[in-house]
Amino acid sequence: MDRIPFDIVGFDLDGTLLDTSGDLAAAVNHALAQDGRPPLSVAAIKPMIGGGARHMLAQGLAATGGGDDALLDRLHRILLDHYQANICVLTAPYPGAVAALDAIAARGAKVAVVTNKLEGFALEVLRGVGLIDRLACVIGGDTMGPGNAKPSPIPIKAMIERSGGGQAVFIGDSIYDISAAHAAGVPAIACRFGFLMQPVEELGAEAIIDHFDDLVPTLERLA
Repeated sequence: MDRIPFDIVGFDLDGTLLDTSGDLAAAVNHALAQDGRPPLSVAAIKPMIGGGARHMLAQGLAATGGGDDALLDRLHRILLDHYQANICVLTAPYPGAVAALDAIAARGAKVAVVTNKLEGFALEVLRGVGLIDRLACVIGGDTMGPGNAKPSPIPIKAMIERSGGGQAVFIGDSIYDISAAHAAGVPAIACRFGFLMQPVEELGAEAIIDHFDDLVPTLERLA
């Protein structure tokens, strides 16, 4: 079996490797309910995901009447506590994701995750779905310190270093992912099935996949 032309294949987590939308929406709606607000649909919350829990909640508040920083602070803690207690109820890998990870490893590349989810939550959910042992490293939104989450290139560069160095590629579903990859000098692949904030064609990725079955052929083509 031929090697793929990359040493490291990095993945975003929410909306890329895992469909976490059900559990994240439940946490947002639990927090909103503490202020007497109506629930939002999963479809409405999906485009809010990607910039971290606080950003997601801020958009949820804006969609249900707004609120000040004090309210955001209070509900953010409630959201995090609820999510931690219910982190892997509805969450699962996207169809074909596990097979794609195994195919990448079989072809000699390492697999890593860079997410804006808090590192502790990322590790917990990856353990919950049984993927943690497949990964060379996991970098969360807080791993590299304040202000160093995607779209900063810092976590992508750290992923490369912690995975042993070499040629990397990054797969994601948001402008945070594609911008971080490009800022780090890494090509990017966008997922059409993710939690898109905008049309996938507008993200500026080198390639787009519709399903994980497309990933290995796309990696080969990117070479």
